[in-house]
Amino acid sequence: VDRFRSLLLSISSGLSAEELASMKFLCNDIIGKGKSETVRVGLGLFSLLMERRAIAPDNLGFLKMLLRDIRRGDLLALVEQFEQGELQAPEDQPDEHEKPFDVIRANVGRDWKKLMRELGLPEVKLDKVEAAYRYDLEEMVFQALREWQKWKGKDAKVADLITALQGCNLRLVADWVEE
Repeated sequence: VDRFRSLLLSISSGLSAEELASMKFLCNDIIGKGKSETVRVGLGLFSLLMERRAIAPDNLGFLKMLLRDIRRGDLLALVEQFEQGELQAPEDQPDEHEKPFDVIRANVGRDWKKLMRELGLPEVKLDKVEAAYRYDLEEMVFQALREWQKWKGKDAKVADLITALQGCNLRLVADWVEE
């Protein structure tokens, strides 16, 4: 799967109708009002912007400006991850329904940073997750776990999660993960 198109799909699925309308308004000079009125989803807008070379895998400035203008820092963070080569294609991403992550996400709460530090995740990655998902605690926990899993790669073990949970005095959660 083309990583750039995967990024655009993720952004498109995260846009509300109001946010799409705002983006279309901001793009009227580039795509024209007539074409703008035919756009119903973010992918349509992105296709027009790619045709006019306003956005491309190596030209993300305009896309970042649009996301900044509609105040979608979480989607902007995705673009920045893509630029840094950290955003992976969907088939390369960890399984979102992996049981230990779900148990931890539902039960760790405000201690998520303490857990991530115990796992050794760098502060810069913690800050990035916190900025992108500031208003959704469970999603912060989940995304931080995914960052840890990507960072550790094949060395990311459930046993390490259990040890870290115990080290944070989250023994009950550790027991649930162990089950």
